[in-house]
Amino acid sequence: MTANPVSVNSNACLISPEIGKSSIAPAHPPLKLGVLASGSGSNFEVIAQAIQNQQLNAKIPVLIYNNPEAKAAARAEKYGIPSILLNHRDCKSREELDTKIVKTFQEYDVEWVVMAGWMRIVTKVLLDAFPDRVINIHPSLLPSFPGIRAVEQALAAKVKITGCTVHIARLEVDSGPILMQAAVPVLPEDTAETLHARIQVQEHKIMLGAIALIAESNQKYCD
Repeated sequence: MTANPVSVNSNACLISPEIGKSSIAPAHPPLKLGVLASGSGSNFEVIAQAIQNQQLNAKIPVLIYNNPEAKAAARAEKYGIPSILLNHRDCKSREELDTKIVKTFQEYDVEWVVMAGWMRIVTKVLLDAFPDRVINIHPSLLPSFPGIRAVEQALAAKVKITGCTVHIARLEVDSGPILMQAAVPVLPEDTAETLHARIQVQEHKIMLGAIALIAESNQKYCD
């Protein structure tokens, strides 16, 4: 008689550091987040919804998107958040785009920058304007599989575990201090689409967790 194979929970994950219950401290001013998005804006909406539900002591003064077809703008409208299109195709260089981004964020008094599915390489212009205050989310357990098609890279490498990472942005793509990670099992039948969908569930969790950590640290600094 053979033992039953161990079942794998496709939604299982390990988040580090562990996410606790978010707490709001109304006596402290909310963290002002400038969000950058290029696509559907699902991570942006998770943040906006958490703020609306008073799960994060933060606010989003403005969303910047670079793709005229990005659905993120419609999501911003739903939450009454101003959205501004800065089309990279209208800029002669990455630095020109980042200069426009910095100017816009400064006009809206942004404190931290969140790259929530921002498909552009940032430059010294943005990073110098917000030193150690630009965060990015990437669909792998960095430093493994940086760059584009991280999910496909993981499948090609036949790893058993991958995941996602929130980190402080640096000039080198997908590098910088790690704030939070979530591990996601790779199943034998996984495709890029199915694996990415499960990773995205964890992206939403650690994005909120990382912002909560930042907001908590900001409150302690203010105290």
